[in-house]
Amino acid sequence: MPHRGFRPRRSEQPSAYAVAASELLEVLWGRGQESAASRAVSPSQLRALLVIEKHEGANLRALGEALGSRAPSVSRLCDRMEAMGLVLRAPSPTSRREVELRLSLRGRALLEEYRAVRAAELNAVLEGMAPADLAALTDGLAAFHAAASERLSPQGETGAASLRNDVADSA
Repeated sequence: MPHRGFRPRRSEQPSAYAVAASELLEVLWGRGQESAASRAVSPSQLRALLVIEKHEGANLRALGEALGSRAPSVSRLCDRMEAMGLVLRAPSPTSRREVELRLSLRGRALLEEYRAVRAAELNAVLEGMAPADLAALTDGLAAFHAAASERLSPQGETGAASLRNDVADSA
C-alpha cells in the first residue's frame, strides 16, 4: 500500500502502488546487499556493469549514452571499476581510437552474487503471498515489462536506447 494517509485518485492508483513497491524493493535489495560482498559497488557502477554484461565489447561512448552520462564521468567510472578488477579494457579490433569494455571474472561473479541476494530477498516476500495473488502479480509484471520496454525503445531505435532497454531486462 502506498504511504499511510495517501489516497490517490483511481486513475493514479496503479502508479502510486508501483512507486510504493519500487521503494520497498530498494529497501529489500539494500538490506540484502549489505550482507553481500558487492556492497562496495556503487549504484552507478552496478548499472555500468549490467550494461557491459549485456553488451560485451561496448565502447565508452555507448556506455555513456546508455547511462545518460558524459564521457569524462564514464571514463572515471571505468577507471575505478578496472582498478577494482571488475572490468577489462582492450583496444577495439576495428578502430584504434576506441576501447572495448568487458567484464572480468570477478565482475561476473559480483553480478551473480548481487542477483542471488536480490532473488533471496524477493523470494522471502513472494513466499508469503497467496498463489492467486502471485499469479496475478506475475501477469501484471510481465505486462508492465512489455509496456516499459516499448516506452524505452520505440520501434526502429537502436544504440543507447537499446542498451537502456537491456539494462531494464537484467536489473
